[in-house]
Amino acid sequence: MDSDQEDEVPNVNFVPSLLFVKRGVAKANPDKITLAPEELARIINEAREDLEDDGVDNMDTSDDEENEESNESLEQTALSVSNHGTDRQRADEFNLEAYDQESANSGLHLSTVAVVDPAENIQDEDDSDAEDEIIKPSDNLILVGHVQNDSASMEVYILNEEEGSLYVHHEFLLPSPPLCIEWLSFDPGSDKPGNVCAIGCMDPVITLWDLDIQDSLEPICKLGSKGNRKKNIPRMGHSDAVLDLSWNHYLPHILASGSVDQTVILWDLEEGIPHTTLRQFEEKVQALAFHPTQAENLLAGSCDGKAYVFDCRSTTDETSSYKSWSLEAEVERVCWDRFNEHLFVASTNDGCIHYVDIRREDRTLWKKQVHEKETTGLVLSAMVKGMLTTASADGTLKVWDINDQDACLVYKKNPKIGVIQCLAECPENPFTLALGGDLKSRNFCVLNLLDNDAVSNMFKPRFESAQSATSVHDSALEIMAESANQDDDVDVE
Repeated sequence: MDSDQEDEVPNVNFVPSLLFVKRGVAKANPDKITLAPEELARIINEAREDLEDDGVDNMDTSDDEENEESNESLEQTALSVSNHGTDRQRADEFNLEAYDQESANSGLHLSTVAVVDPAENIQDEDDSDAEDEIIKPSDNLILVGHVQNDSASMEVYILNEEEGSLYVHHEFLLPSPPLCIEWLSFDPGSDKPGNVCAIGCMDPVITLWDLDIQDSLEPICKLGSKGNRKKNIPRMGHSDAVLDLSWNHYLPHILASGSVDQTVILWDLEEGIPHTTLRQFEEKVQALAFHPTQAENLLAGSCDGKAYVFDCRSTTDETSSYKSWSLEAEVERVCWDRFNEHLFVASTNDGCIHYVDIRREDRTLWKKQVHEKETTGLVLSAMVKGMLTTASADGTLKVWDINDQDACLVYKKNPKIGVIQCLAECPENPFTLALGGDLKSRNFCVLNLLDNDAVSNMFKPRFESAQSATSVHDSALEIMAESANQDDDVDVE
């Protein structure tokens, strides 16, 4: 490789977080942002104030030359992103008065956006480019957190397995590295379901982004506040980096966040404020998962070496009802077993996994050494019983067949993306996985586990059997519903 090519390789280039979004929830033609000069100026000024607030204790604000360079860089970045959309529109086309709906009491910051007709955006584009702009019902979105040198972003990939296509559709610039991503259909400020993602960063404020809007310079909502001495706004929410997020599907206005500040906050998304703060941890909290069928149960993993299950029905800021298990090492990831409501799996930084029955608080069912270094990725399939996939800082991906007695290795692979940082499973296809790593030249990949015969022979029949059973069950429900409707139509004399 010549020197010119070497100069093009970034010094820092890694993927710390990623997440699949199920098919059919995204708009076919996402809205595109256009900004009036007044709105661009407002965003630049707010970002400048945030930078000044962050550096008030450790930055020499008298260095005017340095500040001017920083401001110019900020303005150039904002202009480049805003110009990535369509041509500028006139200011009176936007509802500017609806911006800045921020309340220091509630902590909920909602931003409105000005959009143009998506059909107008693609009329003048090349046909192939226009087709790529359209999100099809058969497309999955993959949300990929990306850090490259001093910039952080979330790239929205399109994956279409039928067509074999994978490409970046659009992206959002972020204030700091994205450590965790969670999807939710709850859209604060709207009475309709949305297509929204929450992002936890090195910054303690959680941001919510509308995935059906392209080229947005700011989130639709912020949870928490770092405070502002000049404006006399107190700090609210976390005081340090947010490491994991979990959305409650049964109580859609509830989002849980775990932080380096050794707390878990249950956020009320309707009000934009902390509902409850859990403080039972002795170290940072870096893994969360609401139970898939029991809305009240929240699973948490901490660097204090324990896994916790909280009963959120009887939990307040002062008292908490919970069980805990000592796993003897920092907990990296946690996930529930969809085929047994009493079981969960946790991975630790010593390369082990632990299988736990929540009815037995005295000990775990079993523990197994599965990697040489910390187990940073953990997926227990929701569609294939017993199929567990793990990934590690040792650079390997492994597939296991597990039960309540042990775990048996089925497949091992080195995807060659460096230290594996994160792992996610496709909601519609349990054999399609996405991985993020830290190799500068290649740090993101999508794998199909069925390319391996051992995985295919072991787990494909289980998946097909489960799909068949689900189909029979759904057909039975349809027949019952049709029969009930016919009975209702019969006239009784």
